[in-house]
Amino acid sequence: MKKLMLLLFVSLMTVNLMAQEKKAAITFESDVVDYGEIDYGSDGVREFAFKNTGNDVLIIARVYSTCGCTIPKKPEAPIQPGESGVIEVKYDTKRPGPIRKTITVYSNASETPYTLKIKGVVKPQSGK
Repeated sequence: MKKLMLLLFVSLMTVNLMAQEKKAAITFESDVVDYGEIDYGSDGVREFAFKNTGNDVLIIARVYSTCGCTIPKKPEAPIQPGESGVIEVKYDTKRPGPIRKTITVYSNASETPYTLKIKGVVKPQSGK
């Protein structure tokens, strides 16, 4: 009887462990970067910090922007569980006016892409 109970216990534990699916998960510190008011021609580089909160390796497959004025740069190396990374975004600050752009992130964390946003205002070129 003890052997049967032990066998049943081990079987249940094995099924339970197999049921815990390995999956990456991405958690951003913020999904919006606010440039505020920035000077014409100034540095337009900002970062979206994130962490792999899943239990499998996170791979950022593709990152793209809605406009050629915004250039996102994804991490090339996979992000291990519990580790952090950044997606760098460079906005062309030689375009005065409001900034409202979307960056789309494709990864193995979800079939649905993650959406990030940048906003702000580029001041007009001084002297013009």
